[in-house]
Amino acid sequence: MSIVPHAGDRHRARPDTDPYDEATAPEPCAFPARRRGIAGGHGEFGTVGRVTVADSARRRVYFAVPVASAVLLAGCGSTVTGHPVAGEQTKVTRHVSAALSTLLVDPAQFPVRYPAVVLPPEAAGQAAGDLTGISRGARVQPGNCVPPEQRLGPDQTAIAVGTDDATRATITVELIRTEQPLAAWRSQLKQCSTVRVSRGAATTTVTTELEPPPPIDADDTLALRRTVAPDVGGAGLTQTMRTLAGQVGDVRITVTYMSFSDAKPDMAAVDELFTTAVRRVEQG
Repeated sequence: MSIVPHAGDRHRARPDTDPYDEATAPEPCAFPARRRGIAGGHGEFGTVGRVTVADSARRRVYFAVPVASAVLLAGCGSTVTGHPVAGEQTKVTRHVSAALSTLLVDPAQFPVRYPAVVLPPEAAGQAAGDLTGISRGARVQPGNCVPPEQRLGPDQTAIAVGTDDATRATITVELIRTEQPLAAWRSQLKQCSTVRVSRGAATTTVTTELEPPPPIDADDTLALRRTVAPDVGGAGLTQTMRTLAGQVGDVRITVTYMSFSDAKPDMAAVDELFTTAVRRVEQG
């Protein structure tokens, strides 16, 4: 920004200080951009041809103020690189009033190779434990990796499961009511990449890896890859999962591909069902 050393100039342009501008928006100033000139007019510095020591000193002071202002204002004109990033949601603020049973993907909307059924509430609890690899009542190490208690009931948990009998693979669509934002679950998953789970004499290792979140219109999304491997292994006993998750208000949506083989997961079917599931909740 150019500074003209003139006492009557009171209309210098102020730098743009909007913090929500594009990536080149200048940093906001901590002081006024417009400064008052030195009091007095041209006569204050004496007449032409007669310059005194006092006149010269005043002239040096007069020119020093605009120079100092220019240095300070130049700092305000610096650019900030990067792009604005929205902060993670810290609490759920919106309630989706429609019943979960009306928001759940209809079995007829599953791909043809995955004939699907809606699970009754008593079976939904078992299925929910299978999706996390941690069943109710199991001992978990580290202890802070126990999933939050999931409420069961007609408007608390809704699950539909499609099964491909040829590959023993399933795709599960789950809706749950929760007061916890998806960011809290993501934070727990980051701390719990490897978990030991014991129930009775059986012990398994649950390994979870976060992947790039799916791009879809929701409050928040995440994706994960998970394996559940028993200590006493064998062919067809290790469970592998790929999950896409999103949240709309107080409804969390997950779509999980689960298999007991090394076959490539059917992510096209998962993507299709996840898009359908999120849109149904958004429209509900």
